[in-house]
Amino acid sequence: MTDTGGRLRKQLESANFDPQNYVKQLSQQSDGDRDLQEHRQKIQTLADETAQNLKKNVYKNYRQFIETAKEISYLESEMYQLSHILTEQKSIMESITQALLSTDKDETSKEMLAAFPKETEEVKQRTLTSLLEKVEGGKNIMDTPGRHLVYNGDLAEFDVDNMALIQKVHAFLMNDCLLIATWLPTRRGTVKYKYNALYDLESFAVVNVKDNPPMKDMFKILMFPDSRIFQAENSKVKKEWLEILDETKKNKVTKDKHTKEEEVPNSPVRPEVSTNPFDEEDDEPADSEEAVDLSLDWIQELPEDLDVCIAQRDFEGAVDLLDKLNEYLKDEPVTQKVKELRSKVDERVRQLTEVLVFELSPDRSLRGGPEATRRAVSQLIRLGQSTKACELFLKNRAAAVQTAIRQLRIEGATLLYIHKLCNIFFTSLLETAKEFEMDFAGNTGCYSAFVVWSRSAMRMFVDAFSKQVFDSKESLSTAAECVKVAKEHCKQLSEMGLDLTFTLQSLLVKDVKAALQSYKDIIIEATKHRNSEEMWRRMNLMTPEALTKLKEEMRNCGMGSFEQYTGDDCWVNLSYTVVAFTKQMMNFLEEGLKLYFPELHMVLLESLREIILVAVQHVDYSLRCEQDTEKKAFIVQNASFLHDTVLPVVERRFEEGVGKPAKQLQDLRKSTRPVRVNPESTTSLV
Repeated sequence: MTDTGGRLRKQLESANFDPQNYVKQLSQQSDGDRDLQEHRQKIQTLADETAQNLKKNVYKNYRQFIETAKEISYLESEMYQLSHILTEQKSIMESITQALLSTDKDETSKEMLAAFPKETEEVKQRTLTSLLEKVEGGKNIMDTPGRHLVYNGDLAEFDVDNMALIQKVHAFLMNDCLLIATWLPTRRGTVKYKYNALYDLESFAVVNVKDNPPMKDMFKILMFPDSRIFQAENSKVKKEWLEILDETKKNKVTKDKHTKEEEVPNSPVRPEVSTNPFDEEDDEPADSEEAVDLSLDWIQELPEDLDVCIAQRDFEGAVDLLDKLNEYLKDEPVTQKVKELRSKVDERVRQLTEVLVFELSPDRSLRGGPEATRRAVSQLIRLGQSTKACELFLKNRAAAVQTAIRQLRIEGATLLYIHKLCNIFFTSLLETAKEFEMDFAGNTGCYSAFVVWSRSAMRMFVDAFSKQVFDSKESLSTAAECVKVAKEHCKQLSEMGLDLTFTLQSLLVKDVKAALQSYKDIIIEATKHRNSEEMWRRMNLMTPEALTKLKEEMRNCGMGSFEQYTGDDCWVNLSYTVVAFTKQMMNFLEEGLKLYFPELHMVLLESLREIILVAVQHVDYSLRCEQDTEKKAFIVQNASFLHDTVLPVVERRFEEGVGKPAKQLQDLRKSTRPVRVNPESTTSLV
């Protein structure tokens, strides 16, 4: 059979397998319907084995799939960072080269500018004016004094997500801004373009896009939170755009720095020297303002670098820059220039915080487990937003747990579903606890929030648990096994420092109490029904095997002395009603102990007491009503079995399972002491 299955597998896996020819040959070779059915069964068995192997491979490599997806995400971020670093290195090398080789060129340029300064500015402005006359809606652009054209050209804009062509544009690079204008489909005289957007040079970053044929000669403009991709006519034009954009942005930064340095306020001359000793303190702010050196290159470029880091999702780099600035200004006085720098930086901090908050929002992908949130959480904590980071982290994990529970398929037996539910929930809870402890190790004030979140998550778990176990009216044994599984998982958590057993019990106590009382009522009704048909006859099990099985069952129930009520043959010197009652009550006790909570102590005790009373009262009533002497003796034997064997076992097992004696059951046994029968009387004496 195995060889036949192997040959069939090889035949179906062959590269030149033809289904039609295979079916045709199979039909010709088969003797009848039976052969076809057998062959169909073989193929079905092979299909089931293949599906099972595929499922095992998926489960086996599931964690690798998750890790690979995370690594791809990290690699993409690193590639963006690497591209930006290479662009910066290239611009630095070119600036150094130009600085070394342009001494003579600078002197010649200065002479030309000195000779024709007005003409140069006028030519630039006339060129810009003539070009802007072709742009619809661009008349107000020339209102800014000193603005002139640096570079312009045609570009094609592509969609950032799917790289589809959007439109053709014409870009005008000026000394302080970048104008994007779209082509008009129908020209109106000299007007060829329509105003689309105007960006300040400080508000965006330029990033080179690696060629990926047919998409090539592209570069990206990053403006938080958006970005745009443009394609140049060829690689030469693209290179010119990147170089001129970079050079123009640097020139603007340098010009703004010189302008601020030259703007020295003219202080009025004092008419006389003051003798007030506090005048020296009034002069200190001016001196301290000069003491703060904000002309360093990294400080001047800090807002732009922060924009680039945010656009490229380099959160660690952005926070490192902020820490560096805070460390630099820690002991420095707060001057007007420092305030201006702080206002620019604070705007970037707000943008960075918004991005990090979005990273932790439940709308984002929840795959990767709690480790996927570590990056955003750690940076929010470094920004001083530990409370917000804690809140967002817990909301993210709550959504992940809820999604995992919702996606769990309800199939097969209830106990199998509960095993899967507990594995998913408690594993997620444990992973969240470990990640929380790692991320918020230095923020002990956040631990109370985690405790509250744990209770909320447990409530979500109990809702799904109760809906499947108790609302569907499962048997008490199934419910007991399900609760036992949940308790064991809680115990494993408590061993690691997170004890949610009390929370689980308080949430389940209502449903468990209702289940115990419902099953108690079922046992009482079944006992009463058997009592109504009681004939007080010995049990005849017919076969030795049945007797052996009954002995084993009673031994499992704790009735070690049961064999004294059996003989060598297949007879049992007890009533069928009493034996059935004993097995049913002991089963109820065992299942009740699995469901036991301290809050259910009296519920379980009262349920046992009510069940026992039904049997005891029936025996007492039968003794009073029975007139046959032999039957009375048989009833007394059954009563003795209940009093001397069953009730002590119930008391002992209850005390073992709960840890405290059952006083109510002891009182009940004392009140139902053995009866003695007067053969001449028709009544029993208790």
